[in-house]
Amino acid sequence: MWLLEIIEYLKAPHLVANVQEFFGIEINDKIKHSENLRLSDNKEQNGYTKTNKSLSKEECSSNNYFMKLQSPAFIVKNRFWYYLFLFGTELGDEIFYSAFIPFWFWNIDGAVGRRVVLVWAIVMSIGQALKDIICWPRPACPPAVRLQSKWSQEYGMPSTHAMIGISIPFSVLIFTMNRYIYSFHIGFTIAFLWCTLICTSRLYLGMHTVLDIVAGLLLAIVLMIPLIPLVDTLDYYIITNAWVLILLILISITAVVYYPSSDKWTPTRGDTTMVVSVTAGVHAGAWLNYKTGALSLPLLPPPYNIIWPSYRMLGCMIIRTILGFCSVIGTKAICKSLCYTIICAILKVNSKELMKSDNYLENKSKIFTDLVYKYITCFMIGVNTVYLLPNVFTILGIERPTFYTEM
Repeated sequence: MWLLEIIEYLKAPHLVANVQEFFGIEINDKIKHSENLRLSDNKEQNGYTKTNKSLSKEECSSNNYFMKLQSPAFIVKNRFWYYLFLFGTELGDEIFYSAFIPFWFWNIDGAVGRRVVLVWAIVMSIGQALKDIICWPRPACPPAVRLQSKWSQEYGMPSTHAMIGISIPFSVLIFTMNRYIYSFHIGFTIAFLWCTLICTSRLYLGMHTVLDIVAGLLLAIVLMIPLIPLVDTLDYYIITNAWVLILLILISITAVVYYPSSDKWTPTRGDTTMVVSVTAGVHAGAWLNYKTGALSLPLLPPPYNIIWPSYRMLGCMIIRTILGFCSVIGTKAICKSLCYTIICAILKVNSKELMKSDNYLENKSKIFTDLVYKYITCFMIGVNTVYLLPNVFTILGIERPTFYTEM
């Protein structure tokens, strides 16, 4: 009984509103008053479900990705917290993945990168699937207010931002603490602050309840306990054994095909497709490096000293990053055009109309085409990140010297 009471308390939208007001968001008193009246008339809903359905878009948000600092529902009094938490929420978004993962491989450590990516993919896929199975709505607004609308179509339980907020920084910490010589306490502090910033940002922006955050954190911790040693062991076999790699690719495709469907369309299936295909592509690229004889064991065992970049190394890093990101953008554009053209020709539909269409609920061709396009595109981005681009960097003489010794 007490557990149910705690759950009901943690999922109350009033807690989200309290967090928002603490960090300088002034919520319209009329909106909060209307919510109190609504709660008294709909006690059976626990102030959670019906209120979400009865609100106008204007009350919940201004429907822009970067919201206005003032709307009929709220006024942002403290801009520091506003921009800090906008940055914090980006640490769990596709833009961050697209920048962080390639940058890590090109400029830091491929062995750690492969392991972190696999942990990220498994944790993220499970979290996204659970959202469409549990189907719990995001916090009711009012009494909270929505400062961001990008993820509003998704369900809220569990918070995948919270899951990524703990799985990425702490898996980086775990996989590097015995590989490099540095202060564990400093690394732990950075990982903790990273996680705290992401989790708090989701409450501040009105995108999750406290229960969503707590459930996401606990679920990620439970998953990481067996995942960390398992991924650490599997990494060698995936990049040296073709059958294990094929099994990984088949599992990634299965996760997309048999993704659980909910009572409405949400972008979670597309996000899961992106995650698993990038992971499969990264490991396929590493396998190609091993198969061609480029990838080998290091001459010296870890731990290694951290080498701070010289001016030349810094220049090469900047060039690698610019060329690499240009290649990622080009790969995405080419794959999208080719995939839509080929698939639409097979399905006998107009590719231009299908690209512009936003009707996912009734247009199965749109869903199928988008999933295939995302899988192939992200798979190729993963392969290019780990296989093609490092070879180009070597030809240009700007390669990272230890890249091909990171097994």
